[in-house]
Amino acid sequence: MGSILNSSSLARALLASVALVSSVLLAGCDTDQVSLATNAKANQPVPPKLVAAMAEKNMDLQSPILVRLFKQEAELEVWKQTRSGQFALLRTYPICRWSGDLGPKVREGDRQAPEGFYSINPSQMNPQSAYYLSFNTGYPNAFDKALGRTGSQLMVHGDCSSRGCYAMTDEQIAEIYSLGRESFFGGQKAFQLQAYPFKMTPVNMAKHRNNPNMPFWKMIKEGYDHFEVTRQEPKVDFCEKKYVFDAAKTPDAKRDPVFDASAKCPAYVIPEDIASAVREKEERDQAEYNKLVAKGTPMARMNTGIDGGMNKIFAAKIPEGSTGLSESAEGSTLQMLAMSKAPGTIPGTVNP
Repeated sequence: MGSILNSSSLARALLASVALVSSVLLAGCDTDQVSLATNAKANQPVPPKLVAAMAEKNMDLQSPILVRLFKQEAELEVWKQTRSGQFALLRTYPICRWSGDLGPKVREGDRQAPEGFYSINPSQMNPQSAYYLSFNTGYPNAFDKALGRTGSQLMVHGDCSSRGCYAMTDEQIAEIYSLGRESFFGGQKAFQLQAYPFKMTPVNMAKHRNNPNMPFWKMIKEGYDHFEVTRQEPKVDFCEKKYVFDAAKTPDAKRDPVFDASAKCPAYVIPEDIASAVREKEERDQAEYNKLVAKGTPMARMNTGIDGGMNKIFAAKIPEGSTGLSESAEGSTLQMLAMSKAPGTIPGTVNP
């Protein structure tokens, strides 16, 4: 679970971090600038309806959060810790635009939005973003660096425009930003961002079984499964150029294991209650996957030339709009979505 700091000291750290005047060139997302500690955009309150939803779900306004992103579904989930100590889903936001293909970011300029596990601390929150508000995903993490992957300043931001980022509407990012801000003021040191190509279900794994990214996806599915069975933020480490989840010291060890993404893995164990629950889930998933493959579940097309995707609720609002690589809505469903209200303002020109 995320580390907890004294709330007042962390609040001061947040304000100090965003008070620095700096300008960075975004790899694929142009230029954002951090220049002020506070402004009206960054200090919008959490909407009353969302505060009421927290009360119904036994959540405190400033309790820790966790974010999950799914490209194929074009959805961003915000989970929040309840008073029981476990995380529960607070709200799901449709993603306005993401770029690239299903699969991780590998090199600067490849237009890929990151996939994997990342940590967002107060210094990564940008109240002066050129895209309304934003936070840095933290790519590359230690795993990415160990593989020599390049690129930086990949964001979750507003303005529905993406070149390697995850773009929301301004109204959505204002709400998401406010949830992150309140969690920091409540004492959360950093919130976890989990970015996936799709929801890691047996059906999706079967559809994409011929994709060359499958070994990587199976690896991060382990973290997905840890969260699914525990509803706790999985502890993330790296060694031998791979992810390790919820590692703990061995019974005879006097200190916690030390991990290095490029080095040999130290001795460690996964707590048996977590390991057994994950193992049972993996066995169920594998059995279902085997059935789907045996009955000939069609494989998803690859190398389509399509760049990124958009949630169907947004695509329905744009003339000749397309969901791209995200899940589509056909016929009357798309027409019905066109009559519904979009969750935020869509710019006159939506950039790919």
